[in-house]
Amino acid sequence: MHLARFPRLSLGHFPTPLEALPNLSSYLGGPTIYIKRDDCTGLATGGNKTRKLEFLLADALQKGADVVITQGATQSNHVRQTIAGAARLGLEAQVLLEQRVADSGDDYQYSGNVLLDKILGGAIVEHLPAGADMQLAMEQRAETLRSQGRTPYVIPGGGSNPIGALGYVACAEELLFQSSQQRLRIDHIVHATGSTGTQAGLVAGLSASHSGIPVLGISVRAPKARQEQNVWALAQRTRELLGVPGELARSAVVANSDYVGDGYGVPTAGMTEAVTLLARLEGILLDPVYSGKGMAGLIDLVRKGYFGKDDNVLFIHTGGAAGLFGYRQVLEQAAKNG
Repeated sequence: MHLARFPRLSLGHFPTPLEALPNLSSYLGGPTIYIKRDDCTGLATGGNKTRKLEFLLADALQKGADVVITQGATQSNHVRQTIAGAARLGLEAQVLLEQRVADSGDDYQYSGNVLLDKILGGAIVEHLPAGADMQLAMEQRAETLRSQGRTPYVIPGGGSNPIGALGYVACAEELLFQSSQQRLRIDHIVHATGSTGTQAGLVAGLSASHSGIPVLGISVRAPKARQEQNVWALAQRTRELLGVPGELARSAVVANSDYVGDGYGVPTAGMTEAVTLLARLEGILLDPVYSGKGMAGLIDLVRKGYFGKDDNVLFIHTGGAAGLFGYRQVLEQAAKNG
């Protein structure tokens, strides 16, 4: 792989830390758990989308864009980071928000990432109901802007296309270098998987480097079969963009959808436990939609003996702590009970 041949900006603070979680590891009495702090990427409170945006926004500039369009759920971390990246570059950002979480209350609708979107200068041009064709809505918005003489650049939800996935190919290279420097054998990588770009980029990068490290995505939305198919398809397209020969083995993509609960963004007991445990044992803030459910899956799998006692398990923290404020009531209650 030679990532330097792809246009790329410097938007984040890299490499992000790779550190041990000794208190959590001791508390669970299982494998040794480490964390890759992609919540520390630096762009408007950080998060995993910054890695993708370094490639996506570079492509936008190369194509002469003067406005970027993207979409996400109401409390989208991707939308917040896209607006921030566009602001850094002097580009306008127009966003479409999907109401994926029903009966969410004022905290969800107006605080957290929604407040940050407005502070950062993003234009929320449309609110759409759950299940809307968001890609079609973005394309229609782009066509309207073109008719006005503008040059829009459409970024898919989560930044999840082959260009965006290059950000997590770069992350795969980064964590392999860090683990080598620390003389750390990584036996498993676990993270929350949603729009697929993070897992697809990791799988593409790790498979191309023949690392032999398995990646387990804890799904926050889709059923297992659909999530694995979507990740595999994007990972294969990313490998093709990189020029990696051959087809990716289907077995390289594994997702677990047991921790979604009642749906995307809907709180679960496992999520609130995970958020509280990481905060009180390690001083680390997870988020309620992605890393909280991802860590809930990791904790439960440790308790079920999924990992060996002597394994080293790396959890990738994809950021999103700003979203905690959108879930104030449920998290206050969990903190009181904890």
